[in-house]
Amino acid sequence: MCFHFETPEKPDSFIAFLEKHGFSKTQVTNIIRRQPHLLVFDIEKTLFPKIEFLYSIGFSKPDLTKLLTSYPGLFRTSLEKQIIPSFNVLRNMFQSDDKAIKVIKWFTSILSRNLDSQLFPNMDILRRNGVPESNIVTMLLRQPRTLMFNSVRLKEIVEEVKRTGIDSSRMKFVEATFALRSMSKSTLEKKFDIYRRWGWSDQEIHEAFRKYPKCLTVSEDKIMAVMDFLVNKMGFNSTLVAKQSSILRVSLENVIVPRALFAQELLSRGLVNNDLTLSALFDASEEVFLRSVEYVGSGSHQAKPRLNNAAKWGFPGQRQRVETLAWTLALSTAFFSHLLQSDPSMFILSNIKTWVLPRICSGSFESCSLEDP
Repeated sequence: MCFHFETPEKPDSFIAFLEKHGFSKTQVTNIIRRQPHLLVFDIEKTLFPKIEFLYSIGFSKPDLTKLLTSYPGLFRTSLEKQIIPSFNVLRNMFQSDDKAIKVIKWFTSILSRNLDSQLFPNMDILRRNGVPESNIVTMLLRQPRTLMFNSVRLKEIVEEVKRTGIDSSRMKFVEATFALRSMSKSTLEKKFDIYRRWGWSDQEIHEAFRKYPKCLTVSEDKIMAVMDFLVNKMGFNSTLVAKQSSILRVSLENVIVPRALFAQELLSRGLVNNDLTLSALFDASEEVFLRSVEYVGSGSHQAKPRLNNAAKWGFPGQRQRVETLAWTLALSTAFFSHLLQSDPSMFILSNIKTWVLPRICSGSFESCSLEDP
């Protein structure tokens, strides 16, 4: 679209107005490219009041530059008829200005939407199906975009989730609903086909979904990569992954590969029992994972487990070996993951065999550094 100005006064004034409020030249250019009509708007009557209102409810100058650059259409939205009423609805819903502002930051166009026709009907559908108000509000706060879509499709999805047996009073019901909402039917079928390719039955896929709804939102590439590593390289039965589908959310490079290969080497040397579960290996946070294998010695002739898990896993009682294991486990995600190459499993396995494990057995970490060969 091309505009012709008799004088540069209006466009210059608009650019000066934005720069005065902290917009960079790049941001100004992006706004004009996306909303060229703004060049002819009356700054004092149309643009300035909106900026003032957003400042008044708690947005900072950096907030506003980011907000309006990502969604310059807000400049064209009526302040009195749309922006203020929408903000008041959000503030009343959350009983908090800060939470309303958080939602606007995540999904700025919500201030321009007709909430009566796009939001409230979907909230009513969830209520009628037994979803607690607190869960609806929580989901809106976390992912405001998810509730702004076709009500007919939402009804279909809610019925699909109900058939899985997930209790509608649980937060997992809402998570499952919006996991399905995030993809088309064709994409959903592709995800099913990928899991079937790894030997999962439809019943196992539905069970995995019940346990961890987001297993269907994981990208196709990541599903293939995680399953290939766990099944083909580590030898896990694919149905075990179906029973612990939450591990699909975990980073392959930073968590799964280092921990799995490290555990494999410990098992091969008899340092742990062979009853390690996928959950124990991959679902635990880094802190919990390290604590599960850390012993604290209380004297030269005895060592006590800090957590029951450590005793259950059957680590030997030598204080130095176990303390060294904890140190090495820290490296498994900090050091090894940093050094991942095109074939991470072979690289890490090689380093564990040639550098880490010999030092575990000899207790020779005291003087080594990351530069050691």
